Amino acid sequence: MRSPFMNSVVKIFPLFMSVAFLSGCESLQSVDRGLYSAAEAVSERDLVTGQRTLSMASRGQQIAQGNAAVEQILAEQKKAGKKTNAALDEKAYQRVVRVFDRIHRVSHLANERWLPVLIDDPSFNAFTTGGTYIVVHSGLMKDLKDDAELAAVLGHEIAHTVANHVFERQTHQTAALIAGSEAARQGGYQAAFTHESEIEADKIGILYAALAGFDPYAASRIWERQYKKEGSAKGLFFHSHPVNPERALLTRNVANQVKQYYHDGQQNPEAAALLDNNALWRKGSESVEAGSGGGLSAILGTALGAYAQHQGTKQEASRQAQQIQMMQALDKQVVVVGEKVIDQHSWQVVWENRSNVSLKDVVMGVLIKDSTGKVSRYVTHVAGNIKPAARFAGSFTLPDLKVAQLQQMQVKYYLDDATPVR
Repeated sequence: MRSPFMNSVVKIFPLFMSVAFLSGCESLQSVDRGLYSAAEAVSERDLVTGQRTLSMASRGQQIAQGNAAVEQILAEQKKAGKKTNAALDEKAYQRVVRVFDRIHRVSHLANERWLPVLIDDPSFNAFTTGGTYIVVHSGLMKDLKDDAELAAVLGHEIAHTVANHVFERQTHQTAALIAGSEAARQGGYQAAFTHESEIEADKIGILYAALAGFDPYAASRIWERQYKKEGSAKGLFFHSHPVNPERALLTRNVANQVKQYYHDGQQNPEAAALLDNNALWRKGSESVEAGSGGGLSAILGTALGAYAQHQGTKQEASRQAQQIQMMQALDKQVVVVGEKVIDQHSWQVVWENRSNVSLKDVVMGVLIKDSTGKVSRYVTHVAGNIKPAARFAGSFTLPDLKVAQLQQMQVKYYLDDATPVR
């Protein structure tokens, strides 16, 4: 059964054939120019691939809306008495500006004037809102090990704006709902859509880092470290970002492809040309002019692109749903059989694998909910293969809590990650 997206493509195909054979007819030329204008109103040519993608905001509108959002955040920071930029941390801000300038110089938006912003926030995060600001949290700066890791993060964030992910998501969601897609109404669909955008931003950002002279493997090191620290939480919820081990693998694969463009500490002299043609993509172009079939070509390209993106998002949502189902089923078969206090801040837990499969790459987690409702998550990695009926142990350390305090809190253990081995 065809989706509404595909039905639209089928309906306009005969018109495409008419334009192809009767392109000399003035009335059809006028229609085609009208179609091109319609396509321009709801789509744009992707700066990276050259393909048509849904977007109802011009670049000027993107900048205005995106910058307004960041300026609101800065106003709130000021109202709360928080410092920003050099006033917050001069050395960290200078580092952000220095690395950002190198990445921005090799990006698809090098002709725009951007402003990096450092704000007082302890979380491991940076973001853009589709305009010409890039916001970096102070907590991120404390966790990154070197300039190459910072370059990976900044390149990723610039890539979100280059690929117009913010406004593309809004337009795509509206179009999918109008088309009557039941999948688009599901929470997992939106997470999956963002998940695919994150993978694309990683690819573009890692290429930028390599072209600017930063080690392209830095991104994979970030996510390997995050996996050791945070696990993956595969079975808890739909993921808007690739889980840490998946992201470490994907970014390492991208680095393998773009390392040929990396010159340590130096910008690649062929950077501009490599933005269009490289090991990751080859930029396409619209070869037919409006009035000679270009309008219908633009409409068809937009519809096909939206359909492919819709199908890809549905597949990712389905993959995540299956993964969650599997992890939750295994979680019920991994049972706590003992606990032992190690010291004031640490304790050991013993589990038993009551499933009918062996498990490897096991990560066990604990969720701790305090009296205010705040939930904290900790993980422990378990080495080796765990056979059916086997027992295994892991320990948790809480630097800011004492084990005795857990008696007044809600504690729940869960299977954070595992690979079944039959």
